[in-house]
Amino acid sequence: QVQLVESGGGLVQAGHSLRLSCAASGRTFSRYAMGWFRQAPGKEREFVAAISWSGSNTYYASSVKGRFTISRDNAKNTVYLQMNSLKPEDTAVYYCAAKVDSGRYSPFGDEHDYWGQGTQVTVSS
Repeated sequence: QVQLVESGGGLVQAGHSLRLSCAASGRTFSRYAMGWFRQAPGKEREFVAAISWSGSNTYYASSVKGRFTISRDNAKNTVYLQMNSLKPEDTAVYYCAAKVDSGRYSPFGDEHDYWGQGTQVTVSS
């Protein structure tokens, strides 16, 4: 069993930054690929960013590429999402997810096995 707890969400103005954290339980965190997803009101969940088990490979949705950075610290069992130049359209609940079958990242939510409870990010114009 893997438990994921997100933190770092909040209300910010457009153009500002936030850093989300996702703390994971379990001794084998370093073997999991991790992903960030988001869901805005009335919209389907969408992929944001993903990272391989080692952190050497990352992948981003086109809507956030160049503004968001995913990273991980396996010694701390934590994955991060640095969000810069935030826009009102980034407003959503952000979820981290763990893909435990392999260390290869995936942009597909249904390939992830464990999910956090989510953290709200609101960007005002």
